[in-house]
Amino acid sequence: MQLILVRHALPHRVRPADLADGATADPGLTELGERQAERLVGALRADRIDGLYSSPLRRAQGTAAPLAAALGCTPDLVPGLREYDADQNHYVPVHDMPRVDPAAWERMLAGLLPEHIDADAFRERVVTAVEAIVTAHPGRESAVLVAHAGVINVYLAHLLDIPRTLAFPLDYTGVTRVIAGRDGRRAVRTVNEITHVADLLAQVTGTGSAARPSSS
Repeated sequence: MQLILVRHALPHRVRPADLADGATADPGLTELGERQAERLVGALRADRIDGLYSSPLRRAQGTAAPLAAALGCTPDLVPGLREYDADQNHYVPVHDMPRVDPAAWERMLAGLLPEHIDADAFRERVVTAVEAIVTAHPGRESAVLVAHAGVINVYLAHLLDIPRTLAFPLDYTGVTRVIAGRDGRRAVRTVNEITHVADLLAQVTGTGSAARPSSS
């Protein structure tokens, strides 16, 4: 079967002061992010899609929404596809990180999760969730998973036996494809397809360059 892994579109920034005490940051998409999400419909128009899955976080659900409407279905929400920062009281989009949180940015450039994250537990949660979806779609079926840069990276690192958790720069609504065989073999076919959204990515940073993998 084919896994089509999609990083969500551009979300809003959330500061601790924006939230009530004890609340966690769960931003929705910006107007630009909504336009990025709409492009996903055309990008996957030629693909057979037998299942649509999403992280329960709002930025992933918002990205999946136009595709779900085009398919006439409701995405299945999978808690195991949540990003590693889901319980934080702030959210910084990756293009703002060098300015807002340079220490976190440098750690990300090194391919590392934040120090407080249990990388092994995060990897196990993600791999378990993704492999359950593989099992649900045997044969020649395809499933779209809308999730986060950290989630997609940790799954790719697992498949490719890469020690760095955040090895791949992944852009908003970038598409990654994995072929999963019945014999247990997994083949990474593409990483971060962005032709469908390249002009809109240029509006995020003003350069169009790929963003580093992030807590997004």
